[in-house]
Amino acid sequence: MSDRIIAACDGAAKGNPGPAAWAWVIADGEGRPERWESGPLGRATNNVGELTALLRLLEAADAGTPLEVRMDSQYAMKAVTQWLPNWKRNGWKTAAGKPVANQELVQRIDSLLDGRDVEFRHVPAHRVDGDLLNAIADQAASDAAVSQRAAGTAHGDTALPQPAPERAAPAAGAKARRPVRTRPAAGAATATGASAKASSGKAPTITAKFRGTCPCGTSYAAGESITRVGARWGHPACRTAGDSPS
Repeated sequence: MSDRIIAACDGAAKGNPGPAAWAWVIADGEGRPERWESGPLGRATNNVGELTALLRLLEAADAGTPLEVRMDSQYAMKAVTQWLPNWKRNGWKTAAGKPVANQELVQRIDSLLDGRDVEFRHVPAHRVDGDLLNAIADQAASDAAVSQRAAGTAHGDTALPQPAPERAAPAAGAKARRPVRTRPAAGAATATGASAKASSGKAPTITAKFRGTCPCGTSYAAGESITRVGARWGHPACRTAGDSPS
């Protein structure tokens, strides 16, 4: 059992800007999802969602316990592990002399990181064999962006959001990213995964890795064929029947 808290956070925006939200999930000592939370942001950018998700996670996690944060946002990671020290030295100006975007959020995160043992680990988004905690946070943020309602264990939601994979596994020989420690030393992470779309323009039919619920109201099991039905995953028949969520 590790004494380091393992967690993930993610933000979402349906349009950039558009209806946005944030989410985080914290695991127990064995790495199993234990508690989660998501919240709406109204109309905002994806970057605001990503930074707010990190801020809310740092507020929720025990400041006295080492923390590993898994996230798929290169922007949010670099903002707090690479760019932040220079921004502070430059009076919160970029190298081009412009005001730092989302400055208030970055400053609040910097304050919450002060004196804490925090590592950041970049994980690719929407991979078939991807990180489960990140997938849950991604789904929770996406759901909250659509519903614009807060959710999570603190709100009585005991069931975890059920993510579905969207991309193929990484190419053979791909290396996992090492964690980046930001307190006391700062580092950087690199590389983002390229998004993939079906050449036909329609969402592909894939095999569900996790159990979930179709917009029609009935569930699908792990191993069952699913596809995009509106903004969610569900039975291929529901897509062809036009049973997309309102």
